[in-house]
Amino acid sequence: MHMNTPPRSTIRLTRRGRLALIATGAVVAGTAVAVPLLSLEGAGEGEKKPTTLVIPEGRRSGQIYDAVDKALALPPGTAKKSLAKAHLKLPNDAEGNPEGYLFPATYPLEQNGKKTTPEALLAFMVDTANKKFNGAPIAAGAQRNAMNVYQAVTIASIVQAEAATKADMGKVARVIFNRLERGMPLQMDSTINYALNRSTLRTTTADIRIDSPYNSYQRMGLPPTPIDNPGEDAMRAAISPTPGDWLYFVTVKPGDTRFTNSFAEHQRNVAEFNKGRQKSPQAG
Repeated sequence: MHMNTPPRSTIRLTRRGRLALIATGAVVAGTAVAVPLLSLEGAGEGEKKPTTLVIPEGRRSGQIYDAVDKALALPPGTAKKSLAKAHLKLPNDAEGNPEGYLFPATYPLEQNGKKTTPEALLAFMVDTANKKFNGAPIAAGAQRNAMNVYQAVTIASIVQAEAATKADMGKVARVIFNRLERGMPLQMDSTINYALNRSTLRTTTADIRIDSPYNSYQRMGLPPTPIDNPGEDAMRAAISPTPGDWLYFVTVKPGDTRFTNSFAEHQRNVAEFNKGRQKSPQAG
């Protein structure tokens, strides 16, 4: 599914464009690398230390570990090392990897007047995810779509990464289902970005040849784990995708994501996306 256009213009199902992150109560637009990963509330003037940690939707586990270390003023790598003693209640399919189950929410940094520990904080996130995901609506919705909850979380994580707006989430989920049902590779740039531990709009021909179980251009089906930690809107989209026959989508420009079942139409949309990107080299 490549196009006879210049390098870099490989078939794109995506992209999200800009990420919106919550920083001290305001929505800030920017690329993932250019904005804070978290906000610490209660750290205003006259207060010595933050009291809560805000984890936005769509952060990867590595970003969350870094945020926990920073929030608790611990050496980098402490939260990740604490996984071994955190005894996280993860589904068997996760094989001990909490990606997807570090639920985005606001978490207290103190318990009973004492600073919390990384393992307690991570366990709180996983327990919150289990409450959200294992309740009747999500569990029944997953079953209705012939998948288990872990697969639904994996789909939701792709939706979270790919959908530019809440309104697009159901459509992105439908593209995933339509491709899975037709035996088509997902071809999602977000899974490549996860494999390469980056966030970008630029996916090259070399990128889509990488040998990784997260390379959804080459591997069929879902990636082996979620690729971020999705919120409730993305989960709802994953179990109740919008009806439609779409197989392709691309965000041509902010606010203009185009879904289609026509490869030829998609090629035209991608050409328009690439044309706009050449005019704005900073994009991505």
